[in-house]
Amino acid sequence: MKRLFHIALFCCICYAAGAQDLVTRFEKTQGQETATYAECISYYRQLDKRFPQISMREMGNTDAGIPLHLVIYSSSGDFNFASLRKKNKRIILVNNGIHSGEPDGIDASMMLLRDLAMGKKKLPDNIVLAVIPIYNIGGALNRSADYRVDQNGPAAFGSRGNARNYDLNRDFIKADSRNARSFQQIYQLTDPDVFIDNHVSNGADYQHVITLLSTEHNKMGGAMGNFLHKEFEPGIYSLMKEKGYDLVPYVNHFGETPENGWITYADGPRYSSGYTTLFHTFGFVPETHMLKPYPQRVQATYALMESFISYVSLHSEEIKTLRAQTKEQEKTQATFPLEWNVDTTHYSMISFKGYAAIHKPSDISGQPRLYYDRTKPFDKQVKFYDNVVAGNFVKKPAAYIIPQGWWNVIDLLKNNNVQMRRFTQDTTINVDTYHIADYKTLQRPYEGHYLHNNVQVTVTKDVMQFRKGDYYIPMNQVANRYLMETLEPTGGDSFFAWNFFDPILARKEGYSPYVFEDIAAEYLRSDPSLQKELKQKQTADSVFAKSADAQLRFVYEHSPYAEPGYMRYPVYRVN
Repeated sequence: MKRLFHIALFCCICYAAGAQDLVTRFEKTQGQETATYAECISYYRQLDKRFPQISMREMGNTDAGIPLHLVIYSSSGDFNFASLRKKNKRIILVNNGIHSGEPDGIDASMMLLRDLAMGKKKLPDNIVLAVIPIYNIGGALNRSADYRVDQNGPAAFGSRGNARNYDLNRDFIKADSRNARSFQQIYQLTDPDVFIDNHVSNGADYQHVITLLSTEHNKMGGAMGNFLHKEFEPGIYSLMKEKGYDLVPYVNHFGETPENGWITYADGPRYSSGYTTLFHTFGFVPETHMLKPYPQRVQATYALMESFISYVSLHSEEIKTLRAQTKEQEKTQATFPLEWNVDTTHYSMISFKGYAAIHKPSDISGQPRLYYDRTKPFDKQVKFYDNVVAGNFVKKPAAYIIPQGWWNVIDLLKNNNVQMRRFTQDTTINVDTYHIADYKTLQRPYEGHYLHNNVQVTVTKDVMQFRKGDYYIPMNQVANRYLMETLEPTGGDSFFAWNFFDPILARKEGYSPYVFEDIAAEYLRSDPSLQKELKQKQTADSVFAKSADAQLRFVYEHSPYAEPGYMRYPVYRVN
């Protein structure tokens, strides 16, 4: 008996020593500091070395020249995602530090995985956690105490921009950064049932420690959207309430203060949860409140991740079935909406715990300035406009064809597991061809691009010859929605909108007017229908009738000499 006591005592001492060794910087400083990038990765290396249920892998590169890591917690010690799916595990992917000045998830995840490994918490057998420790590595290395001046701690943290100053939460669909390319590979590898992207919010002051942005349920649509809206979200809210947290939707308010209500966040594919929606994952973006003390924010993030684990475990089979059914249904879906607008006629009432908003003279300008009085808290019902309406429905083609010269687009499609094949010989096919009729372009750059919008197209039916090696993309696959969003030029986050096809918008061929005058006159004499069109335009348009250059250009553009590739969208639809 005495021997057993000494063995037990020795084990307790070893456990205490191990636990002490795994105290995080956050804990050592009583919540005043967050781990540096080096400390975070070193910490996970220790967990990987010490616990067989934890594995850390190096994944693809980032703009900082340092690879992303993926930390996997699997109770069985199986880290093969294909095998885990066969074993009916639900996979939760957690992304931390996309904005490195928002480090709450970084510290919370370190402690959560340690607590699971050491038995302080238990991970249900049907759950596997996959965690990106710090996504924005370049931002994390650019550490300062002066960023995010509005934020209440920690003492120092990283910057919002990455190593090339991209906002990575605008880069998921266009993937300009190596970070985003590597994330897409991680996402396609894990195929998560649930995705959590931990953030810290800016904006109004209020009592809530944490808010939650979910994938917009109308955009997710069908049974998955209904389950998200009616069951998943309320279930998470209920679990957090049990932990002492009153969740509200992300405070995306209009007007000066939130009392007048706010609208749901229609997360496009450029955002993390918008990207994961394209592949039928339940996506969530927790936003702790910037003005709450850092320890409170980290604890709330930890509690929310626990709540997700509990809920997903309990509803494992339902989530699996919904995703599988949706993936199959989308293979045969006939039309896809490419536009979403908030329904201002429909709202629900939610309980919002805020502070009275008043105005007082500014010490700088003397003019009235907004001020929240924390001595005057309130709890009131506010309007939440939680529906979006679909628009711009586009019929799905049987397939797309992309010439191999557009390798930048093809590389992105491959990176997202799009199934395609190459022509083994030169091939002639009947296709529908888009021609860009009109578009508007932002006057200032946005995340490295001059985005196009209000795109208008015309369609012609053509017989096109494609070369050996060009790509044929059948539209009977899981990636259908991703393909429609990226390849249809009128989509708000399409590859056309993001300037991937801008070379077609400028002429490469031309003519010398004094030479082409004779050629144009001869061609015009041979084409009576074009003569008629020219006369009609001269009669209808007095400015055109007075411009010799415009009339010569008109003949050129309606002749076989005109450049065929100008304004012709080089993604062809097979119907």
